[in-house]
Parts: sequence; structure tokens; C-alpha cells
Amino acid sequence: MMPQRFFNFVLLILLCNIPQGCAPVFSELQSARTAGKHNIEATPSFSSVTLTDNGNTNGVQNHAGLQLGWGLTNEFDLRLRYEYIWLKGNGNDGGTSVLGLGPKFGVVKDRLAFSIPVGRAFGYNSSNTWELHPTVLFTQPVIMDKLELTLSGKYLAQLRNEANNKIAFNLGMAVSTGLSRWAIRPEYGILVDPGSSAYFSHFSIGVTGYFGKED
Repeated sequence: MMPQRFFNFVLLILLCNIPQGCAPVFSELQSARTAGKHNIEATPSFSSVTLTDNGNTNGVQNHAGLQLGWGLTNEFDLRLRYEYIWLKGNGNDGGTSVLGLGPKFGVVKDRLAFSIPVGRAFGYNSSNTWELHPTVLFTQPVIMDKLELTLSGKYLAQLRNEANNKIAFNLGMAVSTGLSRWAIRPEYGILVDPGSSAYFSHFSIGVTGYFGKED
């Protein structure tokens, strides 16, 4: 069982910044599946993010990260996510790290789930602010235990008065010879600000592995 002091340490970091001049992390790279009781789900990933404004599209940032999900029950996970972001065309920044933590609830087994991650950034060009990302995930199998699609919707609530909240949608695929044990995850998504015609998009790739015993 994961030590309580580890959770306390992570919460202290979260409550101790989101970067200015770059997009928040809005990729999902998971399905509606939960890890299963006492199991660990691990997903390393890489994302490339572009900004489209007035018909022009330019790359703005890349990030690499790792997601961990720990199954407290068969329907409830605690998820931890770390992402390292570096801006394109800005050689002076040292990068920004983002850390998030939150629960994931399975509503319909392997088909519908809800997560509520909260996170902050720290490092270069960060500020004292944090975000809450309530997310709904819907997964549809295409070829049983080999191919499935996941559509997710996310509301990015920036918890400061002057910030504009945003909405993100992601469409991801999981490809595997056994989806309950591992999967390759390509994903595409967009992030929109209802008050602006510009939008961010990302293409990401991740690999998920499940570790532990199945009940």
C-alpha cells in the first residue's frame, strides 16, 4: 500500500504554479478503464502542441510526461501525472514542470469514467495559480481487447479571477494484443477558449502498461 506520507508530500507540492505564455496540459492519454484493485497503470508519453490563429498554425511547445494510476478499488483510482514542458523557439527558458493529482471514478465498467485532477506548474515562467480539470471519458471497443476509441471532454477551470476558463476535447485510440495488460495510445485533441477564435491542438503518443493482479 502506498505510504500516506507520499500523498502528503505530493499535496504539499500541489498546494505550494500554471505557466504563462504556453498552453496548459490538455491531453488525456487514458481510457475509461480503471486500473483494478491494487494494480498500477503507468503511461509515459510525448506531446506536440500547435496554436492556430487567423488561419496560421505554428508549433508552440512539446512536453514529455508520465501518468500513474493506482487502483484503490476496482472502480476507483488515484492518479498522479507529471509533465515537463519546453517552448519552441525560446532557447532561454529552462522548461516548466506540471504536477497533477486526482481521483478517477469508473461509472460504467471500462466504458464511462469521470476524473477530477488538480494541478500546478513550477519552474520557469510560472506563477501562483492552479487549475482544476473535471473530465468525462467514454470508451468504445472496436475490436474486443485489441482496439478501442476513447472520447473525452475536459473543463479547464483556472482558479484565479482574471483567467479565462477553457474547454478541451480529445479523441484517442488504444491498440494492443491484450488491452487489459498494455496498449499503445495515439491521441489528437483541441483546446478552445470560448472568447477567442484561436485554438490549440495536440498530437500525442503514449504507451500504457498495467502491473499487478486482476481480481
